Amino acid sequence: MTARPGNIYFCGMIGSGKTTIGSRLAQDLALPFYDLDREMDRRLGYSFHRLVQERGWVAFRELEYSICKDFAKLNRSIVCLGGGTVRYEWNRDVLRGTGLIILLTASLEELARRVRLADRPRVNVGTSLEQDLEKIWSEAGDKYRQAADLIYSTENKTVDETVDELKSRLRAYLGR
Repeated sequence: MTARPGNIYFCGMIGSGKTTIGSRLAQDLALPFYDLDREMDRRLGYSFHRLVQERGWVAFRELEYSICKDFAKLNRSIVCLGGGTVRYEWNRDVLRGTGLIILLTASLEELARRVRLADRPRVNVGTSLEQDLEKIWSEAGDKYRQAADLIYSTENKTVDETVDELKSRLRAYLGR
């Protein structure tokens, strides 16, 4: 991992731990924390779920891209991207060179277990949660991996274990 200034971005599928791990890491490192889903809700003044229901995924992706451009202007912040952000080349392009991208992974079964009760819009309408996750990963797993500077599995690890391991791995990058 080459040390270079910039942000630390967390990407991964829904349920991978981006927000939980990112917010804890930011707190421990005393760095600003941003979450794409929360920023989207803030800008809209309502839940992005409503945006998807009323205007569709294209409107969602347009707003996501705008937010990514703003995140790319930050420095030394921890940023949690949306579950699908790095599946789109325009988002990868705008973030490239502005920080370290960490892909958080877990098995599809574990992801489904973590988000079972979450009321999230399906990317693939008419599918079960498991089918949706499987289809997304089979079609875009390579894009997630290619976007990542570091791939880290959160499977069978506590939040504390994950944060401690990531802090250790990020010391050189952070200059600490």
